[in-house]
Amino acid sequence: MSLKRIEIWGDTVAPKNLLFSIVIIVFTTMTAHLIAPKDYPTMGLFFGLIGAILGFLITVKLYKPKRIIKEEQEDA
Repeated sequence: MSLKRIEIWGDTVAPKNLLFSIVIIVFTTMTAHLIAPKDYPTMGLFFGLIGAILGFLITVKLYKPKRIIKEEQEDA
């Protein structure tokens, strides 16, 4: 079974994980923005930012790095 990977900004990611991460972050950002108090228009920005950070933290916990780093010793 071959796992498809795509390269984004010099890092290799699984498209399925990337798509789910984007959906989670958009959902948490928009939910936080929509529950912001309407009395202060700028509060939507702060709530949205907090929602984006929360979504980021959720995706960090859900998807662990899948890269394998091999170090080789060089003969001197």
